[in-house]
Amino acid sequence: MNIITNKKIALLFLFMTAGHFLFAQIDKKATEETRNLYQNLKTISKEHILFGHQHALEYGHGWSGETNKSDVKSVTGSHPAVVGIDFSGFSGQSNEKIKNEKEILRQNVVDTYDRGGITTVAWHFNNPASEGGFYWKDGISTASISLIKPEGSHHEEYKEILKTIADFAKSVKAKDGKLAPMIFRPYHEFDGDWFWWGKKYTSREDFIAVWQFTVSYLRDTLDVHNFIYAFSPDNRFNSEEEYLERYPGDDFVDMFGMDDYGDFGRDGKYDLEAAKKKLKIISDVAIKKKKLAAFTETGLESIPNATWWTETLLKTLQSEKLELAYVLVWRNDAVSPTHYYAPFPGQISVPDFLKFYKDPYTLFEKDLKNVYRRNFKLK
Repeated sequence: MNIITNKKIALLFLFMTAGHFLFAQIDKKATEETRNLYQNLKTISKEHILFGHQHALEYGHGWSGETNKSDVKSVTGSHPAVVGIDFSGFSGQSNEKIKNEKEILRQNVVDTYDRGGITTVAWHFNNPASEGGFYWKDGISTASISLIKPEGSHHEEYKEILKTIADFAKSVKAKDGKLAPMIFRPYHEFDGDWFWWGKKYTSREDFIAVWQFTVSYLRDTLDVHNFIYAFSPDNRFNSEEEYLERYPGDDFVDMFGMDDYGDFGRDGKYDLEAAKKKLKIISDVAIKKKKLAAFTETGLESIPNATWWTETLLKTLQSEKLELAYVLVWRNDAVSPTHYYAPFPGQISVPDFLKFYKDPYTLFEKDLKNVYRRNFKLK
């Protein structure tokens, strides 16, 4: 056997053994569990989709703070596969409140990991340079992206806030001694004008500069290695070029997402053809760039459409050859009688949601086994 043939065999062997890691994420020092989750999400997205629910374990319709409870579990017997939390409480309030918030979320993340579920993190970031919280409020809010970028007037304060996030990321040590991975999704819906980081209030260059600094500082300076970074505008795009208008680059994004309520029945309006087109764009971009894609937020408030789960959401997800790791619906408020996006016992869409749950295409937490290991398989 000649040298060339030997080299071909060696290269083939390397390709086969490294095949599990064909889709490289942006953190070359990512923990083994984070790398495995990244690859397993890619595998899942080829044939299935995970179901997620924001704040699923913290509270639900008419309840709050109960152990191992979610509205989704009360209906199906399983928690959602993806559980959404938020870093909104990590700034803009007293140190004592921040400490308490961090402990509640730390336990949430660890418990989800120990059960085999997955955590995704939104960040409704309170404006660091003005009053007004995370929403833009005329006459109150300041356009602060330019202020927190490197050399901006509030840059040092921003670094301290990122240190708080880094400390949290290093605190979520589970029963097996490993740090729980998280999908971190900062500055979501940046193409809208309702948040202070929205497109109306910041330049493309400043937005990209802050995004790149955020990832670099967490990853390279503060040594956070259990994050998967997700990029998710709202649905205000109709082409790949529009979608990527504020894209910070392949070295700073692991996952492509989209938040879309408007095409899925909000205000009684449905435009499922537009929704399919947009989901296809993010799926195709992810395939082309060898990254992940997900439907990072959607839902229909109060779910008045009794067959919304199968006739609207599921049919849309299955209409194209999409590769989406998960779909997440928004929260169920503990107090409001109408602000909810997942069913609870007795809600009108429960029978249809059970059909959605039982469909082979959708996966919930109980369907996962070893999602943080290389020997991942579905139960």
